[in-house]
Amino acid sequence: MKKKLVMIGNGMAGVRTIEEILKRDSAHFEITIIGDEPYPNYNRIMLSNVLQGKTTVEEININDWNWYQENHVHLITGEKVIKVNRDNKEVLTDKGQTIGYDELIIATGSSAFILPVPGSHLDGVIGFRTIDDTEKMMEAAKAYKKAVVIGGGLLGLEAARGLIDRGMEVHVVHLLPTLMEQQLDVAAANLLRNDLEAQGMKFLMEKQTAEIYGESRVQGLKFTDGTTVDCDLVVMAVGIRPNVAIAREAGLEVNRAIIVNDHMVSSDPSIYAVGECAEHNGIAYGLVAPLYEQGIALAEAITGKQGKGYQGSILSTQLKVAGCDLFSGGKIHEDEQTQAIIVHDQFAKVYKKILVTDNKIVGIVLYGDASDGNRLFNMLKKQADISEYTSSSVLSKSGQDGEEDLVVSMSADDTVCGCNGVTKGTIVHSILEQGLTTFEEVKGCTKAGGSCGKCKPMVESILAHTLGDSFDASLQKTGMCSCTPLTRDEVVAQIQEKQLRSPKEVRMVLGFASEEGCSKCRPALNYYMRMLFPEEYEDDKASRFVNEKLEGNIQKDGTFSVIPRMYGGTTTAEDLIKMGEVAKKYNVPLVKVTGASRIGLYGVKKEDLPQVWEDLGMRSGYAYSKSLRNVKSCVGSTFCRFGTQDSLGLGIKLEKEIEMVDTPHKMKMGVTGCPRNCAEVLTKDFGIVCVENGYQLYFGGNGGTEVRECDSLTTVATEEEVLTMAKAYVQYYRENANYGERTAPWVERMGVDIVKETLLNEENVKEFVNRFEKAKATYQEAWNAVLNNQSAKEMYEVIKG
Repeated sequence: MKKKLVMIGNGMAGVRTIEEILKRDSAHFEITIIGDEPYPNYNRIMLSNVLQGKTTVEEININDWNWYQENHVHLITGEKVIKVNRDNKEVLTDKGQTIGYDELIIATGSSAFILPVPGSHLDGVIGFRTIDDTEKMMEAAKAYKKAVVIGGGLLGLEAARGLIDRGMEVHVVHLLPTLMEQQLDVAAANLLRNDLEAQGMKFLMEKQTAEIYGESRVQGLKFTDGTTVDCDLVVMAVGIRPNVAIAREAGLEVNRAIIVNDHMVSSDPSIYAVGECAEHNGIAYGLVAPLYEQGIALAEAITGKQGKGYQGSILSTQLKVAGCDLFSGGKIHEDEQTQAIIVHDQFAKVYKKILVTDNKIVGIVLYGDASDGNRLFNMLKKQADISEYTSSSVLSKSGQDGEEDLVVSMSADDTVCGCNGVTKGTIVHSILEQGLTTFEEVKGCTKAGGSCGKCKPMVESILAHTLGDSFDASLQKTGMCSCTPLTRDEVVAQIQEKQLRSPKEVRMVLGFASEEGCSKCRPALNYYMRMLFPEEYEDDKASRFVNEKLEGNIQKDGTFSVIPRMYGGTTTAEDLIKMGEVAKKYNVPLVKVTGASRIGLYGVKKEDLPQVWEDLGMRSGYAYSKSLRNVKSCVGSTFCRFGTQDSLGLGIKLEKEIEMVDTPHKMKMGVTGCPRNCAEVLTKDFGIVCVENGYQLYFGGNGGTEVRECDSLTTVATEEEVLTMAKAYVQYYRENANYGERTAPWVERMGVDIVKETLLNEENVKEFVNRFEKAKATYQEAWNAVLNNQSAKEMYEVIKG
């Protein structure tokens, strides 16, 4: 018979606990959840985004009504528990229900602290904790113009930003001389204040509220120094109070919150507490990450799978206000035991401080560029020894390489989503096991990116990295990336219209959320700029994906594959010997003929890559790039009795003519010597079938997980016409596809007939070929410069960026 499990509270920490319980043992309990709000479980952290107009109330639901039904969880909403009878193991609600339990979880959370000053009862004075609070603020913004937010902490600043976005004039009142004093030191706090003032926020610092005045509705505040400020709305954001009244009345041990042990058990062994209403080792946490960690510990304990329990949390903070990029974690201020590494670029408005004790990071404050926050915080939590780092490398180890390189270097247990405690390993496992292909699917499965959303670019990078070539950018949301709602076409049009000449200029002028961009828009903008302005724009190697920079495709064990160029699958005795010698010298575990008719060295260590390329002395096979990978061909008329044309020779020519030039995604071509199709050209991006009277051309095929057979383009008489049409097709694709979009979905999106009509227009073909040749010339010039002036090892370093 199932035990009866009752939970008081339907908030984030409580329902996450239930999810973890169901994950471990879905058949053990008959579960009832009682919530006093009339909503299913929603993401309280995202209320500021609702207020700022970035999302809707419906979109912040974590678990909708169906989730409770599907998991056989009885949900009671709009009802409040008013008493816990421990003797009879029952709870009583304000609507007269009596519900029995075997085990009880108290997850009542906390309430906004309302300052006990005269006038705090007036209409227009509210806290900021619930959907109802948020809706009241939005309604007030329609009718009134002046607001005061009391509290210059995280929540207060997010509320103020939202009210400004709603058209209100907003003053932030703060008791202390600097903002967010629990998370930022003076230097970072001053930068934050300057940025917020530039956005229209006004500050009344070192002010203590003495009175809120008005008749029936608030009209203003009076401070202890005698000054006043007029307003129509007052938002209290001065802290929270754990909701522990029913626990105290039930005789549980309560301090500031309900006292629990490492397994979240209260002083009554059949009653647990989790979330903001729980106090562990003297601390009641108010951020969601530790509350989720508590939920996991409770779930393990209540299902009989007791691990080490909850061990406390080191906190980190990020702010959800556009234009204010900050991260803090651990200690904030120096003391006698710490040393500080500080970079303060006043011109760029970037401030970075790391506090170190005994060669271990103990505190982090970042403002203006918080891209290294996750990496540094993981080092802090692991107590990693930083003695081998220079000051600059520990501050910005990811540097220009960005999130893609950071993803490669992260271990499986590194935290990606601090809000939900989701590690890289959990995300990768879910992608592979569940077949996830989009950020939204990853978020739904793992919760990563489902709270404050700051980790979304990192989650997307892990998704792209894990899926590799099967990652389809066209499946993602319509905006080009998380930095902008603009589509690819809108961005490209604005670049041309405004004559923007660098990715950074694009991001600034077009209002991208991050001036540094993310792992999706950095390579995309680099590609678009080079595609649009091939003779002017200098390729930014640092913006390329890690496989392209390292000229090696990372394998699941962290090693790389090295694949030299072999035109048409042909090689020489000298090159074969060279590859064999390199494989022996570096203990390469696998040497394989690839599906693209090349020889691949698999299992090369990252540190050996430069020397491997040095020893090979061969061109890269572009097996890792977004460009033409290879042209597969049969031997054709040179050797085969069925061959009608020299397909091998044409394939080599085609590969040499198209190679190096970047495309939105990888491309594969094929030439078969007769209609028997030994080279499988009808599932290639561009295919040629040799026939007696010429060459049949096909386009838009795909041989991957979703096979798409080519569409027929035309038949031409000469090899020169084949090369011309191939260049025109590639350039048409370069200019119109989304970055990361293969030709098969691009053709379907554009329409087969449109593609054919465009390419069968002689004038279009000439223009496409002319632009392709200009682009190819820039790639060839760059390669020649490297080839003439540098060794293979130096060439590798140039490629790597």
